[in-house]
Amino acid sequence: MNAAEGRRIALVEDDGAQLDLLQHIVRFLGASCVPFPSGEKLLKVLERESFDLLVVDWNLPGIQGPEIVARVRELLGPAFPIVFVTSRALESDIVAGLRAGADDYVTKPVRPLELGVRIQALLRRAYPPPRSERISFGPFVFDLAQRKAEVQGKAVELQPREFDLAVFLFTNSGRLLSRAHLMQSVMHASPDVASRTLDTHVSRLRAKLGILPENGFRLSSVYGVGYRLDEVTE
Repeated sequence: MNAAEGRRIALVEDDGAQLDLLQHIVRFLGASCVPFPSGEKLLKVLERESFDLLVVDWNLPGIQGPEIVARVRELLGPAFPIVFVTSRALESDIVAGLRAGADDYVTKPVRPLELGVRIQALLRRAYPPPRSERISFGPFVFDLAQRKAEVQGKAVELQPREFDLAVFLFTNSGRLLSRAHLMQSVMHASPDVASRTLDTHVSRLRAKLGILPENGFRLSSVYGVGYRLDEVTE
């Protein structure tokens, strides 16, 4: 299984040739990528956007790689996967990068197949694939093979995009997912397209499945950012 398929990856790299290579690798894996020329721009965007993984260079204009990693770790927590890709190959550099909070460290010149495998390994660890084709979240059950949904044991008819959206939201519960993230990963559309399609799908999904606190989950709209599905524990 390709762990990168449909994922959204942020790249921080100011060298044009290196950025082109990284984008090629990410897209070859089936993921979408959003490039940033500096750490400052990434950190500003993180206020309203979400990603599944970060690839970051060390030597950058302004904030340097280790500080970027440390600040992203503070914002997104210990589980968010981060990879250093840099020309700094000394053992002391590798140790400093990992201590700053990176999960992996790849030195330049980049070997595309190796980086691709490392990215997929980190994504599998951060977002484990379902162990069964039938996954359940409280009263909500999704059959991934037959693409069918059930609530409280009763079948609920969902359109293809609604089913994809439901599975994505439930398997990413507890995460704030930006509109652009959902548009790219679920709707397979450009995040720049101004459309109410996503909101319509979310509204229908909430009604069809009965995603309500009394059923154990709350689906919230976060103004200016996107949506978040949370399990209700009380």
